[in-house]
Amino acid sequence: MALLDTKVTTVNGVVGGARGKRLRRGTISWRGIPFAAPPVAHRRFRAPEPAHDWPGVRDCTKLAKAAIQEKRFTAVAPGKFAPMAEDCLTLNVFSPEVESSRPRPVMVFIHGGAFILGTAATPLYDGAFLARAQDVVVVTIQYRFGPFGFLDLSQFATDDRPFDTNAGLRDQIAALRWVQDNIAAFGGDPDSVTVFGESAGGSSVLALLSAPEATGLFHHAIAQSPAPELVVEQDAATVYADEFVRILRDPQRRNTTMERTEDPIDPAEAQRLLTTPNPALLLEAGNRLMRFATKSSGGAIPFAPVVDGDVLPRSPLAAAVEGLTVPVPLVIGSNKDEGKLFAKLWNVLPDSERMLMRVEDEEVRREIASQYGNGDRDRIRLAGDSIFWAPMTAFADGHSRVAPTYVYRYDYRTKILDATGFGATHATELFTVFGAYRAPMGAGLAIADWPGTRRVTESVQGRWGAFARTGDPGLGWPVYTTDERKVLVINDPDRVVADPDTLRRRAWYRVHAPSQA
Repeated sequence: MALLDTKVTTVNGVVGGARGKRLRRGTISWRGIPFAAPPVAHRRFRAPEPAHDWPGVRDCTKLAKAAIQEKRFTAVAPGKFAPMAEDCLTLNVFSPEVESSRPRPVMVFIHGGAFILGTAATPLYDGAFLARAQDVVVVTIQYRFGPFGFLDLSQFATDDRPFDTNAGLRDQIAALRWVQDNIAAFGGDPDSVTVFGESAGGSSVLALLSAPEATGLFHHAIAQSPAPELVVEQDAATVYADEFVRILRDPQRRNTTMERTEDPIDPAEAQRLLTTPNPALLLEAGNRLMRFATKSSGGAIPFAPVVDGDVLPRSPLAAAVEGLTVPVPLVIGSNKDEGKLFAKLWNVLPDSERMLMRVEDEEVRREIASQYGNGDRDRIRLAGDSIFWAPMTAFADGHSRVAPTYVYRYDYRTKILDATGFGATHATELFTVFGAYRAPMGAGLAIADWPGTRRVTESVQGRWGAFARTGDPGLGWPVYTTDERKVLVINDPDRVVADPDTLRRRAWYRVHAPSQA
C-alpha cells in the first residue's frame, strides 16, 4: 500500500515529519507543530491566538520546548532535560505510515502534572506505539499551567491590558480547534475525535466536558485518574491572584492567611509586575504561592481550572451531578493504589486527618473513618480515595445519566511494581495505554512479566482503540449505570465487578453527592 508523505500542508504552512525507525517502524511523527501564537509579551495571561503562518517547510522532527516549570520535571532521559520557554503551545502528531482507505480516528492526549508541571516531550507519551497498534492518529498537546495558565488576574485588568481566565484550559480548547481544522491532512477524521488524559490531564477532560465552548470539538472522552475536585472557586482565585502579585512585589513576604486586610494593589503596579521580562520570577512567585496555599488553605493547590462563570460556568463535579456535562460517551476510572506514588516519591498527599477535617458533618466523618484502619496503608488509601476514586465515582454517576459511561479500576501491577511497594499506583496504566512496556523506559518494569505486560497492553490498547472508533470499548465491558454500578477491573485477566467497595462509596457519597447515596 502507498505510504503517507512526511510533508503535510496545514492551514499555517507545510510541516515536515520523520518516519519511525527501529521500535517505531511503520509510523510517522510530526513534532513541535505550533497550534497557537507564542503566548509572550502582550499575549501572556491571555487566551491563545491563532498560530502565525510560515514559509517553506517547517522542520517538525524534534520536540518543542516545554512550558515553564522546575527543570527537574522536564527530564526526557538520564541527565537530559527538555528546554523550556513561554513559547510552548505546540503539539505532536503520530500516525501509521501507510495510507488508509478511510480517515482514521483521532486520539488527543492531555498530559498530567497537577497543573504545575509536565511536557508532551516525556518519553512515556510517545504516541507511535498506540497509533500503530490501533490504526489511529494520536495527538499529544502542550498547554500553559502554574501561574502562566491558571491564575485569574481579571481584578487587575484594564481596557489597555486585559487578562483572560483559564488560559491553560483555553489552550486545550485551541488545540482541539486546530485538530478540527488540520487533522484531515494527516489522514485523521475530524468527526471522530477522542480526548483523553491522565491525572491533571484527566481532570482537564472533565473540565472540557463541563465547558460549553468545547462542545462539538470532540466526540468521545477518556479520563484516567482524574481529580474532579481539583478546581479553584472564584473567591479563592481572587485571593490567590492578589497574593501572587504581592509576592512579586515583595519576594520575602510571609503571609499565611486568606483574609485580605491590606490596601488593594493598583492595577498599573500589578501590570508592571506581571509583565516582567523574566519568566523565572513568575515561576518562583508561583512556588511561593504554593507554599502560601498549603499554610492558608489546608493543602489546596492554587493552580487549577477556575470556576469563572465564563469558560467554566460551574465545577465539573457540579456539572455532572446537575446533568450538564457535554453528552458524549465517557471512559473514566482510577487505579487501585493511587496514593502510593505520592507517598513514596513526593510526600504531597494531604494526610488522612486533614482530609477528614474537610468533611464538615461529624457523623459522615466518623462513617468514612470507620472504613479505613489505622495503618499507613489505609491512611494512604484514604487520602487517595478522597482525591481520585470517590469524586470520580460521583462524576461517573452524574455523566452516566446523559451519555454512555464506562468505569474501570486499574489493578494490574508487575512483580517489580509490587516488590518496590508501588503496586497499581497513579500513572502506571499509562505504560499499557502507550505501549511503553516495550520501550526502553518501561522495559525494566516488565522484566519478570513479559507475557503479562503484553496481554494487558493489548487488552487496554484494544479497548481504548475500540472506544475511539465507536464510543464503545467492547470486549465485555458493560455500560455503567447507577442501578448496577458494573466496573471493569483491569488486570491479567480482566473481570467485571458490581459496585466494588460499596460501603466506602456510600460513605464518601454523603460528601460528594448526598442526593445520590
